[in-house]
Amino acid sequence: MTGNTKASSAAVYYDPFDFGIDDDPYPVWKRLRDEAPLYWNEAYKFFALSRYDDVAQALPDWQAYRSGRGTIPEVIFSGMEIPPGIILFEDPPIHDLHRKLLAKVFTRRRMMAVEPLVRRHCVAALDELVGRPEFDVIADLGTLIPMRTIGYLLGIPESAQAGIRDNTDRQLTLADGTLQELDADSFHHSNDLIADYIDWRADHPSDDLMTELLHAEIEENGERRRLTRTEVLTYTNTIAGAGNETTTRLVGYMTQLLAEHPAQLAEVAADRSLIPNVVEETLRFEAPSPVQARWMARDVEVHGQVVPKDTVMLLLNGSANRDERHYENAGSFDIHRTEGHLAFGYGLHLCLGAALARLEGQVALDEMLKRWPNWTVDRSRAELAHTSSVRGWATLPVLV
Repeated sequence: MTGNTKASSAAVYYDPFDFGIDDDPYPVWKRLRDEAPLYWNEAYKFFALSRYDDVAQALPDWQAYRSGRGTIPEVIFSGMEIPPGIILFEDPPIHDLHRKLLAKVFTRRRMMAVEPLVRRHCVAALDELVGRPEFDVIADLGTLIPMRTIGYLLGIPESAQAGIRDNTDRQLTLADGTLQELDADSFHHSNDLIADYIDWRADHPSDDLMTELLHAEIEENGERRRLTRTEVLTYTNTIAGAGNETTTRLVGYMTQLLAEHPAQLAEVAADRSLIPNVVEETLRFEAPSPVQARWMARDVEVHGQVVPKDTVMLLLNGSANRDERHYENAGSFDIHRTEGHLAFGYGLHLCLGAALARLEGQVALDEMLKRWPNWTVDRSRAELAHTSSVRGWATLPVLV
């Protein structure tokens, strides 16, 4: 690295494990974009890209920016061996085989069937809150809807869903604002939570993804084979975990941002056709998954510097979504904005569940507006969930 990069790195510090930064990373991310667009962290030995154009170019470039060693900072820093079947942590060609297989859960037929299901869950959850002066939108809505929906798609019984969700929370949560040690046992423990049910489902097939996975075949090295039991377990847990966390954070951020912009809340309450706009602007303004880790498979030149092979790169899509070079008034929440965003990634790792997350967010907001045309939030009692890969509210009191 040249002196310019080192000087910029010394002037601004970014640490994905620091709670003080994570509480409000946007000032630090702005400084990265302005002062150190290619940032080097000496303590943890990683690079970071924060501008929109750089992140958008890197995300689809799997030949250079590899996912196979993990896309969550703790995982990639640990150097642990990744169990097969975690599509988020795979590269082509195996990624493409597995993605094609898992895409079956998000077929058009299933998405059409999901909307009324999501609405029934929202109605049941919100009707219980009517008449109360306040509620926690995370505990009372945000954590319930995505897990019940993904449980339906996968075929996971409701009795097992809470345990899977809680285990995902434990895996992602940072204990003390520093890098935590991980090993493959954490993934195997996740599998144990539903192992018995998968064995039961093998003898009692149904119209769900778990049944399809148990009977699916993939072609590998010129031969077709059934998925192993471990692969089915890993696939199921991967989808269940990913489908739960980001949607929960989306619901919380929508609730908060509209409360803090009452004119826009009144506007969408009067015109429900704006609901999809609210979802997209929330995803841009507060990306639930704002940091993507990659392993450099070859040397890449960025901003006149060479990023060496076999180093770690963090792609800050949460920062890119607020890059003033790409968005007009990037730091303002505006439900009439029409530009896209990188909240769901880009390229071959574009989030498989993006359409489902959007649907859940839209239905949840619509049902909230039916009951309460306006609300406020109590930030003094709100708590953020601290992880290095998912940002959002763990608790958010809503006053109605």
